[in-house]
Amino acid sequence: MGQKYLIDTNVISHLFADRLPKKGKEFVGTIINTDFIISIVVEIEALTYHDIPEKMPLIEEFVSMATIIQLDHLVTKKAIEILRKHRKLKLGDAIISATAITHNLVLVTNNVKDFANIKDLKIIDPHSL
Repeated sequence: MGQKYLIDTNVISHLFADRLPKKGKEFVGTIINTDFIISIVVEIEALTYHDIPEKMPLIEEFVSMATIIQLDHLVTKKAIEILRKHRKLKLGDAIISATAITHNLVLVTNNVKDFANIKDLKIIDPHSL
């Protein structure tokens, strides 16, 4: 089985706001045309995103097609470990990174600086492809 990816909220918002570069859009398109995965945090953030309200029905449909990883004990323990080492990291970002690490997923995000120093987290920035 090939590598699987966890899509971050900013990638969803950039996709629907047409702010991804061509190669990034193609890469994300490849992911979402297979089995794409988001965390429960990304579901909440995406469905409460306010910058492009006219696209909300499309975002809702998009999210409904995703495999959504719920918060469980292993992810919670990993998020706590991450937050203890990275005190300035937001809770949502800790849960997203813990989800990716726990489930052996590559995080697809444009928010590289916040996630950069988290041990064992693999990241791809679609803006850098």
